[in-house]
Amino acid sequence: MSTQTALLKVMSDAARKAARDLNRDFGELAELQVAKKAPADFVSAADLKAEQTIFEMLSKARPGYGFLGEERGMIEGTDKTHTWIVDPLDGTTNFLHAIPHFAINIALQREGAVVAAVTYNPITNELFWAEKGKGCFVNDKRLRVAARTRMDESVIATGIPFLGHGQHATFLKELHQISQRVAGVRRFGSAALDLAWVAAGRYDGFWERDLKSWDIAAGLLLVTEAGGRVTNADGGDDVLGSGSVCAGNLDMQPLLLERLRAARG
Repeated sequence: MSTQTALLKVMSDAARKAARDLNRDFGELAELQVAKKAPADFVSAADLKAEQTIFEMLSKARPGYGFLGEERGMIEGTDKTHTWIVDPLDGTTNFLHAIPHFAINIALQREGAVVAAVTYNPITNELFWAEKGKGCFVNDKRLRVAARTRMDESVIATGIPFLGHGQHATFLKELHQISQRVAGVRRFGSAALDLAWVAAGRYDGFWERDLKSWDIAAGLLLVTEAGGRVTNADGGDDVLGSGSVCAGNLDMQPLLLERLRAARG
C-alpha cells in the first residue's frame, strides 16, 4: 500500500474532479456520433471546462504557482520556482470519436525539473502517479518498467504524424527500422498513456516526435520513477524543450535509440 503526500492528493483530486465532467461529456459524445458534422466544438468546450476545473483547484491549493496549460498557455505566478504543466484532455481525437482511451495530465515543475506527476484515465479509473524519489504507482500498486531485454520480444508504442503535423518521412524511416525487429508496434493515440504504460511494464518502449511539454511532462517522471530511462528521440536530456521522446527500460531504451539513429542514416 502507498500513501500520497498532500501535494499528490491535491493533483489527484483535481484530476478526478475534471474527469467527472469529461466522463459525462464522453457519454453524450458517443450519442452524438450519429450526426454528420464532427462535434469538434463540443470537444473544445469539454477541454476548456476540464482545464478550468484543474486551474481553480490547483490555484486554490498552491497560490502563486505558475500554470502552463494546453488551452490557456502560460500564466506567470508570483512563485517563479514552481509551474504546473497541464493537459486537460490528452487523446482528443480518441475522445472525439468515442474511443475510450484518453487522459488528464498534471505535472509540477520545480526549478526546471518535474517533481510530481499524475496521469488519469477516467474510463478505466487508473490513476498513475509519482513523486521524485518516491516511486511510481497506479492507484495503490507500485509499478516497475518491464524486464524484457530483447527487441524481438518487445512491444513498442509510438505516435503517427497526422494532417498538418510532424515529419512523415522521418517517421516512416523510424518505423521501418523498428517494426521489423520487434514483436509489435502500437499506436493508441495518447502520448500521456503511452508513457504511463511504459512505466507499468505494458509497453517495453515508446518514441514520438512533435509533442508538446504538457503531453509528456508527467510521463517523464512516471517512467523514471518506475526504473526506466527517458531521453529525447536524438538521445539528449532536453525532452520537454525538444518535443520528442524515447522511453523504455534500461536495456530497451538504448536499443530503441540505436534504431532511431540508424533511421537518420
